Amino acid sequence: MTPLRSCTFETERTNTDFLLGLFFFFFGAALVIWLVQYISLFFHPDIKMRPSLIGKQDSRGVFRSNFLVPFLLLLPTLIILALFLYYPAYETFRLATFRYRLGAPRTPFKCVDNFTELLTADYGEIMIITLTLSALIVIFALIISLAIAYLAYQPVKGASIYRTLLIWPYAISPPVAGIIFFVMFDPVAGVIDHLTTTFLNTGIPAWSESPNFARFIIVAASVWKVLGYNILFYIAGLQTIPKDLIEAAAIDGANGWQRFRNVVIPLLSPITFFLIITNLTYAFFETYGTIDYLTRGGPTGATTTAIYNIMITAKQDKWLGRAAAQSVVLFVIVIGITVWQFRTSGRQVNYGA
Repeated sequence: MTPLRSCTFETERTNTDFLLGLFFFFFGAALVIWLVQYISLFFHPDIKMRPSLIGKQDSRGVFRSNFLVPFLLLLPTLIILALFLYYPAYETFRLATFRYRLGAPRTPFKCVDNFTELLTADYGEIMIITLTLSALIVIFALIISLAIAYLAYQPVKGASIYRTLLIWPYAISPPVAGIIFFVMFDPVAGVIDHLTTTFLNTGIPAWSESPNFARFIIVAASVWKVLGYNILFYIAGLQTIPKDLIEAAAIDGANGWQRFRNVVIPLLSPITFFLIITNLTYAFFETYGTIDYLTRGGPTGATTTAIYNIMITAKQDKWLGRAAAQSVVLFVIVIGITVWQFRTSGRQVNYGA
């Protein structure tokens, strides 16, 4: 019998196993090549200090006589990163190739089975739900936060107090955000249900029966949770825009909307680009608490995202190997989207003021 935490490459393999093997081989090879190129930059002759500059250095330089001192100072940080970031990441990739279920019998296992089991219609639907909800969260979070930040930036009395109140929701954890929206949208005694019944003579649907309304609740709660973070950055970005440019546009006859669209938005593109990446990461990885409290992935899996499915696989089903494989797939997808963002939207970012 094969030990529980090990895997075997059996002679009989399907075409799917072969393709997955090729994918991970080339992915690993590309990762190694990238690491080698990155490390080689530190030893490239072009970035070494020129001899003409060495004599101009201050003789009292701390690090000039001891090359190891900077690395010794970085050692505590490197140890923390290795223990709490790199080692868990390595364990995730390793467990993805193991048949690892708590309390399961010892059985032979092919190293790619955790990945081949994901090639199903159910998991494809989960990824579609994940991408759809994530896109909606990012789009609405950016649009609403930019509009609020622009209004909060206007010179009005008590503006600093308003800005502080707008930012505080970011300090709330996702489960607490779920509780707030549960109280608001409860179909029996919720505030929103009471208002719609009073003024529209109709109540809100129960999210346990309406998949679309359940998705709306998840998107609304997630957007509200991240609004404060986005507003903080947008207000900081608005403060860096020279007023001369806006005044010049006004002199040229541009109205408020034209100044906002043609001057403010382009100059905020670096902030927007940064927030797209951070909001995308939030939508993929940090919505578990909200979903778990509000809908628990229902109704009928309508709000089961990739990160929530990973938690179910690991916590309820005890399939740690399968959960690790799903984590690897989600990691690759997010990295791919991020790289695509840098190669497309990154070219349109305007860093000039």
